[in-house]
Amino acid sequence: MSEYLKKEHKLSDQSSEVIFHAYPQSPVAEKVRVVFGIKGIAWRSVEIPRLPPKPTLTALTGGYRRTPVMQIGADIYCDSQCIIRELERRYPSPSLMPTSEQGLMWCLSRWTDGTLFDQTVRHVLGAAGDNLDKDFAADRGRLYLGEDWAAALKQANAELPHLVSQMRAPLSWLNAQMSDGRAFLLGAKPAAIDAQFYHVVWFLRGRWAEGPSFLSEFTDLVRWEENIRAIGHGTPSEMAPLDAISRARGLEPTAETGVTDYDPQGLSVGQTVTIRPDVNGGEQPVAGKIRFANAETVVIERTTDDVGTVCVHFPRSGYQIVLP
Repeated sequence: MSEYLKKEHKLSDQSSEVIFHAYPQSPVAEKVRVVFGIKGIAWRSVEIPRLPPKPTLTALTGGYRRTPVMQIGADIYCDSQCIIRELERRYPSPSLMPTSEQGLMWCLSRWTDGTLFDQTVRHVLGAAGDNLDKDFAADRGRLYLGEDWAAALKQANAELPHLVSQMRAPLSWLNAQMSDGRAFLLGAKPAAIDAQFYHVVWFLRGRWAEGPSFLSEFTDLVRWEENIRAIGHGTPSEMAPLDAISRARGLEPTAETGVTDYDPQGLSVGQTVTIRPDVNGGEQPVAGKIRFANAETVVIERTTDDVGTVCVHFPRSGYQIVLP
């Protein structure tokens, strides 16, 4: 693993500096921090609140409040899908896709980031029961469990043994994958899929009181966790939120312009749209004009007095583009 710890991508100028808006306890942010470690990236850390309002973040994104968000100059990347793809594009070595199965890895990531993560959230929040902070429960419950979140949390608490059994199955599969002594899920080199599974295990271990004892059953998986932790998080340095705003205002976005063929929604450059997650978590949609769209990504351009012109990048998978 030493080769991953030694290599560090230095920053050439402020326009290419990676700025990461997150908070330490976020499991999805931990996923990206592992990617920073795999690639040996130096990055700026802007700490945001765990709960809304998040005024400096939403000024950049146009209203998107989920964690994390990555900023490079005046380009803003929402959702870890977009963040990981952009990091792989800008920092191709060492690759997050060290084998030829990158298509399958992306397909599998939609399960780890979707159904599996949602199940883990229900598990962790349900296990906390009445010990969960009420404001945090209301915010995250609404975000992940829908409008009837209170009843869903109560049900999760009552069904905790079932939820544990549902988590035990995939962890046993991962443990079997590691049972030949390999260092990472695909072999000798860490990959995106390691980070995408690790954030779920990290969340269970750190936020569920029974997590460490539960995970001790999976000895090869525990060894894998230790290998991931040894990679580290690259080289972070703190940055003030208002400095990130100033950075965006002082630069122009570099996103491509155009819409690829066969777009199922008939999108066109300059078209006004709003974008929101597929799951109705009560969040503010983000409005802007189409700058770029393909099968994986949609980019909208926005201009405001406080931030200037920025391009906000979203995945197509898991997000809805609403036409006027």
